[in-house]
Amino acid sequence: MDDTENTENKERQREEVFSKAVRAGKRTYFFDVKSTKSDDYYLTITESKKKFSNDEGKFHYEKHKLFLYKEDFEKFADGLNEVIEFIKTGVRPAPISAETSSSEFSDVSFEDLKENKDSEEEK
Repeated sequence: MDDTENTENKERQREEVFSKAVRAGKRTYFFDVKSTKSDDYYLTITESKKKFSNDEGKFHYEKHKLFLYKEDFEKFADGLNEVIEFIKTGVRPAPISAETSSSEFSDVSFEDLKENKDSEEEK
């Protein structure tokens, strides 16, 4: 094995930190924790689906990847949990905290809206 292959193998080993495969019907989901060159972790989520190609007459895997960085974990998890809860119950859950919900919207009063409408009508 030459130096280039050694370097590539070390790089690959350092990069792959943890992996979990979840089989779900015709799909398999792979959750892979990887590290950057600066030893910071991120997550890749891969959906893999086995498909048959009529043209080639053989099976192949169709893959879709999502890269999720740790600074986005909390917002991603909150959104995912909200959507899952809605699907399970048909009811949208209440915001987790007043700080989260109020920071997403600007403070607008009805008077502001009326003034904007009046100025557009003048045009």
